[in-house]
Amino acid sequence: MPAWFSAWRHLLAGSGLLGELSEKRHTSCPQRAMGLSDGSDHGTQQTEALLSAAQEMELQRRDYHVERPLLNQEQLEDLGHWGPVSKTYQWRTWFRCSRARAYSLLLQHVPVLGWLPRYPVREWLLGDLLSGLSVAIMQLPQGLAYALLAGLPPMFGLYSSFYPVFVYFLFGTSRHISVGTFAVMSVMVGGVTESLTADEAFVKGLNTTVDGARVQVAYTLSFLVGLFQVGLGLVHFGFVVTYLSEPLVRSYTTAASVQVLVSQLKYVFGIKLNSHSGPLSVIYTVLEVCAKLPETVPGTVVTAIVAGVVLVLVKLLNEKLHGRLPLPIPGELLTLIGATAISYGVKLNDRFEVDVVGNITTGLIPPVAPKTELFATLVGNAFAIAVVGFAIAISLGKIFALRHGYRVDSNQELVALGLSNLIGGFFQCFPVSCSMSRSLVQESTGGNTQVAGAVSSLFILLIIVKLGELFRDLPKAVLAAVIIVNLKGMMKQFSDICSLWKANRVDLLIWLVTFVATILLNLDIGLAVSIVFSLLLVVVRMQLPHYSILGQVPDTDIYRDVAEYSGAKEVPGVKVFRSSATMYFANAELYSDSLKEKCGVDVDRLITQKKKRIKKQEMKIKKQMKKAKKSQKQAASSKISSVSVNVNVNTSFEDVKSNDVEGFEAKVHQGEELEDVVASNQEDAKASAMTSLKSLGLPQPGFHSLILDLSTVSFVDTVCIKNLKNIFRDFREIEVEVYIAACYSPVVTQLEAGHFFDESITKQHVFASVHDAVTFALHHRKSGPKSPVLATKL
Repeated sequence: MPAWFSAWRHLLAGSGLLGELSEKRHTSCPQRAMGLSDGSDHGTQQTEALLSAAQEMELQRRDYHVERPLLNQEQLEDLGHWGPVSKTYQWRTWFRCSRARAYSLLLQHVPVLGWLPRYPVREWLLGDLLSGLSVAIMQLPQGLAYALLAGLPPMFGLYSSFYPVFVYFLFGTSRHISVGTFAVMSVMVGGVTESLTADEAFVKGLNTTVDGARVQVAYTLSFLVGLFQVGLGLVHFGFVVTYLSEPLVRSYTTAASVQVLVSQLKYVFGIKLNSHSGPLSVIYTVLEVCAKLPETVPGTVVTAIVAGVVLVLVKLLNEKLHGRLPLPIPGELLTLIGATAISYGVKLNDRFEVDVVGNITTGLIPPVAPKTELFATLVGNAFAIAVVGFAIAISLGKIFALRHGYRVDSNQELVALGLSNLIGGFFQCFPVSCSMSRSLVQESTGGNTQVAGAVSSLFILLIIVKLGELFRDLPKAVLAAVIIVNLKGMMKQFSDICSLWKANRVDLLIWLVTFVATILLNLDIGLAVSIVFSLLLVVVRMQLPHYSILGQVPDTDIYRDVAEYSGAKEVPGVKVFRSSATMYFANAELYSDSLKEKCGVDVDRLITQKKKRIKKQEMKIKKQMKKAKKSQKQAASSKISSVSVNVNVNTSFEDVKSNDVEGFEAKVHQGEELEDVVASNQEDAKASAMTSLKSLGLPQPGFHSLILDLSTVSFVDTVCIKNLKNIFRDFREIEVEVYIAACYSPVVTQLEAGHFFDESITKQHVFASVHDAVTFALHHRKSGPKSPVLATKL
């Protein structure tokens, strides 16, 4: 323990102050208790109630006393035995080879090897089987419907519901999300496939039909999406999702659901629409739908309405009977089976011109290589889809992980999702992510691990191999109804507008800009615009923080904004300034300007006037010195002439000459001495003229000390250091001493590395807290016209 600290403790102990404070603290409560015990005649219960109330009041009134010396940064480092933190280079461990490290890497990248051998079969298997069956029942109709949304034949929706799900079972870390087809991903894929295949030259270049070209674009896009996700995951780029805020993601999915709804109108009304892509494509589609409403097929509209009403009623019934049913009623599967049976029996396609799915090939297809000639065309869309898919998956994964008490590795999730899309691309799948509705069903029906996902994928495999052809008479209008009804959850996100209006209007602005940009500019450009806008808002908010002058809350060491706390009062002679954000190159100048404005002193003008008056005084002193020098020379010459006139007549000419010369040399020597004295007096006069504002006739600031509260500063750059030095220099010019308070150790280290401290600014100007700095400033106020450097030597 430092000697100064021990001496301080010994001084307090010798004065009896420590014992007195301790005695007051320990005796205050018993006195109150004794006073209450005298009035216990009304019964034991009443007395206990009064005692508990008194004790609660005593706890509220009780003060805490901290006895410590005033600490600046040097004393704090001495007391706390500060030392630099040893750096650990994590990259060094990457190149170490051992059996344990190899096993650890294997478990890290193939998590199923870690949890499957310890799987509690008795406790979890039944729940995972029921959950997997429930998810598969939802996966079947959604796979068929979302393939239609992506502009592909329905069979490819089943492929995308099998291969990626099984791959994620091996490599994923989330236990509850349901990977597979998802509406937002499907509509993004559909926008790419339809825009590219609208060009006849593009289709001819692939030497296939329009549907075949769309399939090739889709699985090539899936391969690229997976490639991006795996690559970003391996370089630990999972943090990229942090730039997608919750309002941005929710607004983006809401806008995507609107695009999904618009894309299904042609199946609901049974009309043929031209393909629109790029900015304003949603607007053009809506206008074309309105123009072609007279061509609506009544049978298709009735089919869609009936299917939609049945689905809504079943969902409402499931919500009402949620606690009584072991499994939710599979409304989508029952609707698909019923609609297929009715369509087959009534011949909806032949009699009422209701469009149906058509032939569905059964069995698995061999893997194919992606079309490398499409890579350059699809790379931009692939990156956007990769980021959006990962953002949705990791958001849901973290929600379920927090709810059930386990950890999700964002980088491994990126790798797992990427492998699902990468391997799925070889089996003609389109890009997938996780579904919100299926994930909720997987959790609520008792799912504990991704065994539920494996069970659902095996059920889909059974459909692909044997039962797929049974759905060839399924009306497309029913699939459209399934898609639209499943958008209910995302459509509810429009209520975010009201909640964000009350909670945070900056987040509301992000929500609205994201929604409008995504609707008008399409999904890929809209995502880019929304991310850029949200990052610009962060920069703007960093550049426009809240600046405040702090005052002391009476009888405490707490300092708060005097504009917000009416009870907080400024300490006389001391200004305490704080910014709500860190100071860096973008807001350093604004920090300095706001500081001068809040202090109520035009520092720059005062310094300019001071320099002008000092210069004026210097010119005046120089003139006076020249005049004095001239008069001294004239006086010397007159004395020499008088000496030569009063020479003795009897003196020889040589004596007169020698005397004259000696006297002249003596006077010249005296003149030189006088010049030196005048020069020294000139310097003294100049120094005295620069000492104080008062001697120059300038107004003095209403405070003698300025304290910069840097508790919100998390880092400093070179611009920040220069700005702090300029603040010290400018305020010292107007006779105000500057101190720094509540600066964290890493920031102090950065200041030291940036050569902030020197002879005039030392660590003794940095204090552990604002109260330390205020106390020191009050007891070390500058007195007299001292130079700024000498006045700050503590």
